[in-house]
Formats: sequence, C-alpha cells, structure tokens
Amino acid sequence: MTSAMAIQCLPLSAASRKEAYAMVDAAIRIIEGSGLDYTVGPFETVVEGPVERLFPLAEEMHKAMLDAGGAKGGVATYMKIFSGEDMGSSEEKTGKYRAVGH
Repeated sequence: MTSAMAIQCLPLSAASRKEAYAMVDAAIRIIEGSGLDYTVGPFETVVEGPVERLFPLAEEMHKAMLDAGGAKGGVATYMKIFSGEDMGSSEEKTGKYRAVGH
C-alpha cells in the first residue's frame, strides 16, 4: 500500500529568515537520506513511501530541527498522512503544472 505524508516543520524561534531556512534544510537532509521520493514545496514537503517509514521519518525531522537550533523557542511539526491502494504519485498529480513553471 502506498502512503504520502505532507509535513511542515516550523522553527518558532528563528532570529532571521536565514536561520529558519538553515533549520528547515536540516529536516530536508533527513528526507534526502531516507531514499524516499519527495517534493519540496514552499509551505510543506510531501514524502511518499510505506507508512511504517513515514512516522519515524517525521520524528527524525522534528529532532533534526531541534538539534539545529530550534530547541530554544520550540519546533512545531504538522503532518497529513494519506494511504491507499491506487492513490497516484505526486509527479502524476503535479507534473503537468511544474512542466510549465508552476
């Protein structure tokens, strides 16, 4: 069964945009290391894979942001999980829009 997780990790204490982006980059590096398919968006990232890998991945991402400086003011992580037999991939759903620059 295929699953997808939309996840947004927010550093609540970043002193600057640069600092916030660095913390988010730490979380995205965790996804990169997972080997799972993912699409980064401006507000959340969608990761596709077995649901039993998505929940531990979310925990790792949350902890990576805390370790990257987010512990001072806290980190909020928001997730949406969808699982189904024939749900289609992110590329299938958005590829035609990305191909024309959207």
